[in-house]
Formats: sequence, structure tokens, C-alpha cells
Amino acid sequence: MRVVQYDRFGPPEVLRVNEMPVPRPGPGEVLVEVHAASVDAGEIAFRSGRMRRISRAKFPHGTGGDFAGRVSATGPGVQAWQAGDAVWGLMPHFVFGSLADYVAVPQKRLARAPKNLSLLEAAALPVSGTTALTALTDKAHLAPGERLLIRGATGGVGSIAVQLGKALGAHVTALASAHNLGWVTALGADEALDYRTTRPADLGRFDVIVDVVGTDLGSYRARLARRGRMVALAFDTDRIFTSILGSGLRAAVAPRRFKLFSNNPSADRIAELTRFTEAGSIRPVIDSIFPVADVAEAHRRLEAGGVRGKYVIDMERERP
Repeated sequence: MRVVQYDRFGPPEVLRVNEMPVPRPGPGEVLVEVHAASVDAGEIAFRSGRMRRISRAKFPHGTGGDFAGRVSATGPGVQAWQAGDAVWGLMPHFVFGSLADYVAVPQKRLARAPKNLSLLEAAALPVSGTTALTALTDKAHLAPGERLLIRGATGGVGSIAVQLGKALGAHVTALASAHNLGWVTALGADEALDYRTTRPADLGRFDVIVDVVGTDLGSYRARLARRGRMVALAFDTDRIFTSILGSGLRAAVAPRRFKLFSNNPSADRIAELTRFTEAGSIRPVIDSIFPVADVAEAHRRLEAGGVRGKYVIDMERERP
């Protein structure tokens, strides 16, 4: 089977499409034939080497954190899934490798794929959708009528957080680039502001702030209402470890006000995403679709910025 890997840290050009045997599902695992997978911004830091102190796995590394496809086979002890079932899911926590023709994953990382989406569309949602769900429900406890600010509203997580925040009854303010303001409003934002010309001091007070940028967190945290909560979902990539340590310290000192987490959803959370999607509260936002041979180009474009939603790799295109 084909699998996207890299054998050294570096620019997108280190990515290669290699051949390797199809894995066999072990006890409690499901073998999924991948129809499509998304490219996540978090993977860029791992591939470039910025996260090398955290990523201790040996080369070659895989890439891709989520997928949509059909069950091909099941391992011992798996009863919930049968060959042919349409599923979506995530790789195990801090494990990448969904950009492959097949993946063997624990059954707890799967849920039924939404019936109202194609598998290609569905691939844009598992990582971004479960991250947004956890941020707004478990961490922020967003309530109807509260004021929500989303910083970085056009990316994979931000575009879902806009939709979900509106579905949960919040008043949504989105920060985005000037040419994306109308687009973000169409997603459901009540107010969209140009992040280049809007200073934190120009903003009002918010009950919840979701940050998907990672810089200048102190200035935005100052815009919280008296009982406000900030959920930080990104780090400053130019000073990654200083940023991680700073956010960790804020979360330790003021855990009710500053929330930090690494997305590791349960099977119930992935199934919850299925329900929200089938109810129409969340829809996938796909910027562009690439064949697997162009995965390096998808990484280049993601690094360049300006993505609307997610880049998706179509594993069906040019499948042997």
C-alpha cells in the first residue's frame, strides 16, 4: 500500500509516498481502507522539527491525524464493526499516519461516518471537529447568550468553532483577514473583524475566547469578562517551547480562566461529532482537494497561510 512518510525533519519536500505492507489489525483494532484524510496545521511543526523534543518516534515518520473510509477487516474482540461499514476517526494520540491506503487503529478511535456527507467531505472534520467540540463544551462550557470571540476563524478548527458556537446559541465574533470577513459571516459569525486593523484594546468583553493563533495571549486574555474563560489551541511557532511553558503556567495558575488541552477524543466524542454533523449544526469546510502525490504542495500552501477550512488528500484518486 501507499503511505506518506518522511525520514528527516525539514521542508515539505521531505515528504515521500512510499510502499509498505498492509497492516494487520491486532486485538481490538480495525483495519480501515482510507478514502480521504486531512492535512492539519499541527503536523507542520512536527514535520519541520520544531516539536522534535516531543516526537521521539523513530524515522520514518507518518503524517495525517484523521481519516474517513470503510472497514476492511477487524481484529480479535471487535464486534461493533463489520467489513464495509463507513467510518471516520483519528489516529491514536500523538501518532500520525492516516495518509495511507490503510490504517489499523483501536476501535475506540472510530465512529460511524455521517450519512449526510461523502467520505471525501467527512475527512475534513474529525480532528478539527472534536477539537472545537471539546474546547467549547468540556473546557469553556459555552452557554446560550454568551459572547464568544474566535481568533483565527478561517482555519480548520476556527471555521468549525464559528459554526458550533452559533449552534450552541452564542453571539459569535470572528477575527479573520479582510478578504475573508464575508466568508466567515456566511459560516455563522454575528460579527467579523479584520485582525490586522483590530487591536485587542478595540474589542469589548467576552465570556469565552478561543485562540487558534498562539501569539499575544495576554492582551486577548485581558478582554475576558469577570467570569470569562480562554481556551488556547495554538502556540507561537517562532518560540514554541517558551509558548508551551507560558501557556502551561497560565493554566496552572488560573485553571478556571485559562484552559489548555491536547485533543485526545473518546469514541463518544467522535460519535457526538457525527450527531452534530447529521443535525446540520456543523458542515465540513474544504479549501482544496489534492491527490496523494501532491501532499507536499498541500503542506507548502498550509505553511503559506490563508487556508479556508482544511486541505484534504483524496486517497481514492490515482489509487492503484
